Amino acid sequence: MCYDAILAPLDGFAASVAAFIAAGGRGANVTVPFKEEAFKLAGRLSPRAQRAGAVNTLIFNDGILGDNTDGAGLVADLTRNLNRSLAGKRILLLGAGGAARGVIEPLLEQQPAALVIANRTVSRAQQLADLFGHGSLHAASMRQKPGRRSMSSSMPPPPASPASCRRCRRSSSQPIPWPTT
Repeated sequence: MCYDAILAPLDGFAASVAAFIAAGGRGANVTVPFKEEAFKLAGRLSPRAQRAGAVNTLIFNDGILGDNTDGAGLVADLTRNLNRSLAGKRILLLGAGGAARGVIEPLLEQQPAALVIANRTVSRAQQLADLFGHGSLHAASMRQKPGRRSMSSSMPPPPASPASCRRCRRSSSQPIPWPTT
């Protein structure tokens, strides 16, 4: 068995997958920007992929099975490898694409105090927040004015600066900006 990266053209993902299958490929990992296209390509979907609306793993066996392991992997890394509980914590998720869709439900299952989806296009972040419909889930724009915070007053305070994190590799005295709408 061989595991190699294959660069698919932006307008040729499905053709690249078909060629890979024809060459004997048995499965593939999918990265941005193809996770939502992989979802559409899969003939069968795992429950995780169905909920996420995005696929990062394709298995070629009696057709194409799509799965999404983004959230399970992220939560395992944070809780097991870093030994961090997410319960009651404030989580900032940057982006509202396929990867974000894949991690929202597993993150919410950890019962954070708040999960904020920040995206350049706040309407896309809001669509995800509405889709998952959870009380601790909020949408925000990455475009903010310094010193302004237009989120609901019920939102928790901004997260701590990277300098306060013992595991951060770079130090900074600047706080992490909190997204505003």
